[in-house]
Amino acid sequence: MLHPSRRALLSALPLLAAPATLRAQATGRTLRAVVPFPPGGGVDVFARPFAVALSAALGQPVVIENIGGASSRIGNAAVARAAGDGATLLVTNDTLAAVEALPAPGSSPVLPQLAPVLLAAGSPHVIVTHPKSGLRTIADYAARVRDPARRPNIALPGLGTAHHFASALFDQAVGGRAEPVAYRGGGPAIADLLAGTVDVSLVTLGMVVPHIREGRLVGLAVTSATRAAAVPDVPTVAETVAPGFDVTTWMGVLAPATTPPATLAHLHAAGRTALEDATLRERLASLGFEPAGAGPEEFAALLRTTVARFASVVPAAGIRAEEV
Repeated sequence: MLHPSRRALLSALPLLAAPATLRAQATGRTLRAVVPFPPGGGVDVFARPFAVALSAALGQPVVIENIGGASSRIGNAAVARAAGDGATLLVTNDTLAAVEALPAPGSSPVLPQLAPVLLAAGSPHVIVTHPKSGLRTIADYAARVRDPARRPNIALPGLGTAHHFASALFDQAVGGRAEPVAYRGGGPAIADLLAGTVDVSLVTLGMVVPHIREGRLVGLAVTSATRAAAVPDVPTVAETVAPGFDVTTWMGVLAPATTPPATLAHLHAAGRTALEDATLRERLASLGFEPAGAGPEEFAALLRTTVARFASVVPAAGIRAEEV
C-alpha cells in the first residue's frame, strides 16, 4: 500500500475557527491556488470546487492557476519561490511525494521548501478503457499485461507521477508490464483514450466518473480496497486479479515554507471550514472524493511515509528520473 489506513487518512479533527472569525482575518486580496497540472486532471477537478468553498471561508477571492509540466515540478517550484505571505498555495496530490522519491538529476528536494497546510481528501484511482478496445474486464487487461506479445499501452498523466507508480504496482501484482505513454496531465491522457488511440488509462477517479456513467469509457477496476460509492458497479483490483491490492491517492494543500505559523494555522482553519460546506461535500462525493481535513503534522507524516514507499518501488519498476 502507498498510504496509511483509510480511517487515518480520512479522519477529521474539530474545526479550528468559525467562518465569521476567518472572514474577519481576510486581507481582501486575491489568493492564488496553484495546481501543478494542466486543466482537466484529477487535482484540477478537486481544486475548482474546493476553491469556491475556500473563498467563502476566507472572505476573499481564490483563483486557480494551472502551472503544468515536468510531472508537477514546475508548479511546485513556483509555489516554493513565492512569498510566504499567505497569498499563494499549492493544491496537489501524491505526485508531490513521487517527484520527491524520484528527484531529477541536479535538483534540490522540494518538500523542505513547502509547508503542509491541509490533507484535504482521498480518492481511488481507476483503470479505464475505451468501449471498443476489446477489454471487457480487469482480468482481460491483466492477461494482456502478462503477455509480452500483446502488451497494452497505458496513458498516464506524466512519467514519475503517482499514477505511474500505481500502474507499476499493478504490473508487479499481476506479473507483467504495460507500456506507459506519458501525457502532460490527466486531461490530455483521457482525451486520447476517448479517441481510442491508447488502450487504457489510470487516473484519479473523479475526472472520469461522468464518462463511466454515460458509457463513453469502461471502468475496469478501482485501485482502493473497497468499491467506490460514485461508481459502485466498478470492481476493485483486489477482488478480481490481485488480492490485497490497495492504492489510493490524496489531495493536499501546501504553502511556501517561509509562511508564518499563524498564517498557516489560519489557512488550515479556512480549509477545514471549506470541507464542511454541504455543496462541496456533495460535489466531492459524486466524484469519488472523501473529505479528510487532517492538519499539518498529520499531513507531513503522510508525506514522509509516501515518499519512502514510492522510493521503494523505483528499482523494481525501472522508473528513471532522467526519463521524467
